[in-house]
Amino acid sequence: KAMFTRLFELIRRGWRKPPHVIARWLATRLAAEIYQFRAPARARALTPDALLAQLGGGSMDALWRRLADAPFPTYMGPVTGDEYDKACPGGKDRILAAADDALAGRVNLLGSGPVDLDNPIPWHRDFKSGYGWPIVLSRRIDVLDLHRHSDIKAPWELSRLQWLIPAGQAYLLSGEERYAEAVRAVIEDWAAANPLARGVNWACTMDVALRGITLVWLFRAFHGSAAWHDNAFRQEFLKLLYLHGDFTIRHLEWSDINGNHLLSNAAGLVVMGLFFKAGDTPLEPTAWQQKGWGILESEIDKQVSADGVDFEVSTAYQRLVTELFVLPALYRRACKLEVSGVYENLLKKMAGFTAAYSRPDGTIPLWGDADDGRVLPFAHQPDTINDHRYLIALIGQAFGDSELAARAAGSKEEVFWTLGPDAAAAMSDTPAPSGSQIFPDGGVCIMRAGNDHVFIDCGPVGMKGRGGHGHNDCLSFDAMLAGVSVITDCGTYVYSADPDWRNDFRSTAFHNTPMIDAEEVNRFQNPNFLWTLKNDAIPELRHWQSSDASDVFVGAHSGYRRLASPVTPVRGIMLDKKNHRLLVADRFEREGRHSARIPYHFSPDVEVEETGPNQWTLSAGGKKFLLVSNGGDHWTAAMGEGWVSPSYGIKKKAPVLNFLLSGALQPLLVGIMPADNIPDNIQEWLEESAAKFSH
Repeated sequence: KAMFTRLFELIRRGWRKPPHVIARWLATRLAAEIYQFRAPARARALTPDALLAQLGGGSMDALWRRLADAPFPTYMGPVTGDEYDKACPGGKDRILAAADDALAGRVNLLGSGPVDLDNPIPWHRDFKSGYGWPIVLSRRIDVLDLHRHSDIKAPWELSRLQWLIPAGQAYLLSGEERYAEAVRAVIEDWAAANPLARGVNWACTMDVALRGITLVWLFRAFHGSAAWHDNAFRQEFLKLLYLHGDFTIRHLEWSDINGNHLLSNAAGLVVMGLFFKAGDTPLEPTAWQQKGWGILESEIDKQVSADGVDFEVSTAYQRLVTELFVLPALYRRACKLEVSGVYENLLKKMAGFTAAYSRPDGTIPLWGDADDGRVLPFAHQPDTINDHRYLIALIGQAFGDSELAARAAGSKEEVFWTLGPDAAAAMSDTPAPSGSQIFPDGGVCIMRAGNDHVFIDCGPVGMKGRGGHGHNDCLSFDAMLAGVSVITDCGTYVYSADPDWRNDFRSTAFHNTPMIDAEEVNRFQNPNFLWTLKNDAIPELRHWQSSDASDVFVGAHSGYRRLASPVTPVRGIMLDKKNHRLLVADRFEREGRHSARIPYHFSPDVEVEETGPNQWTLSAGGKKFLLVSNGGDHWTAAMGEGWVSPSYGIKKKAPVLNFLLSGALQPLLVGIMPADNIPDNIQEWLEESAAKFSH
């Protein structure tokens, strides 16, 4: 059944596509079918002599030395534990603890909590549910079976091998051979358990490419170790890595609308191609990096708006895509290859957006999908999964934007292991303050002053109207007031592991935006199509004004104009910067009678108590806030229980306040303010402040 669902979705998406798109789709799939049957012979043919011939090395020792001495884009030491602790306080102990976990086969991935893997490692099994995939032709693996309780991301994430990076860092800090020995054993075990083009871990090129990047970094960490000295292992390691590059270029994840999967393929080709840096025929490493870089140069302009917002409309994917664009650029610069000014400028714009959406405490709004994907995670995971500020420093320093670099803060570990100790030391403990900012191309407005931060979505559904990793969140907002997260998006939770939860978390009801007649703002194409939405809610930014005293936003969307009695929700949001007060005003350009629900999802730590008519006290972070409403007798309020997913695989209960109406739609005003700084007449303040929305 799942196979027919996928086939139907492919036919639906391919219908009326340009002939060249259909032809490329057919050609790539035919080539992939042929490849998987020839894969065993291809792997056998790559003998030591054949590998040396492909890579231009006279001997394995000479090739190994050449690869070890070549330029590389990340910092590989030398550094002592004491030096590292001085640059990144407490960092040595965090690395050593994470390295010990890796050596013990203990992982914490995708919300699993600490899990002790079996020995041998179950590379083809979901370590959370216990479900295992057969070792068959990789194209026969059903990657989207929605009728079993399993998450295919679990073996994929495990096989990216990024959980071994702390062992590499620990070796660079200590020189202890046990780290090199253990990582070698894991790599040998993975290679033996995952023959080329067989099983679940060759079923997605994105994961093959990201694993290739990890293997390149592990080589740079361990190449000089005694454990990696013998030629038999060296030959098998380089063969494995070469086959990853060869597989990637033959299985590029082209689509009519390309996304982060193709970017991952391209980034992997650049990294693996520059690492080997030999040969010039179409399927050899020099051609890999040329092909990969050509894709990245072409796609950055298509996938990133002029103001730096990734078109997948997600903070988590903003981080992943930025990393995918940055690492190949740094590698090319290390190899004295050109990176265009246009490319660099868009990287800076992406970092600027990251600086804007990063809240005062370094956390992020849970906007759109999140699956914890990274390229080379150098800081301790999952503790830092929702802190993206290292990208600001990394891009600002690497590409010479001192103004951008001055806005960076937070952990220095990612910057240390990418650009080195001097770059980490240059990070300020007191970043330059950021002001309110609008991203009209990306569809985001950000209000901020001091410890206040309000993130507003007034943008498209994502993936050029397809949906992708975007949610039904047009006109939704996230609010931190006086340094306390009060109103939050709900996040993602899971993908295909539980389709019902997947659809709930991306639904209108799980976002802070009006819902009319229990309809989605963008209809689901089909409950089984977990990454597609109809493009119903076309956003309209009607007004934006920012001053030292306040910020004012007014937006609308067309999502409910399809109803028999059309409705246009119009939302105004004002931040009173001096008093840390937030006003949200909803009105409706409408016809007829409707039901309406306007939810306010509170952060999990917020305690809510009704303390009077149309009045609730919110307690969190040692502070109290007052939430008040003004909707006349038309609106009723009901407390409920919702869910918030701070990262993939984790969900927490959280309070939600629902404002409800049935009949002719009427305006609703909601104010949130510190309890120790309320106006003399709250209702009068609401009404006077709402006058600012009459544009």
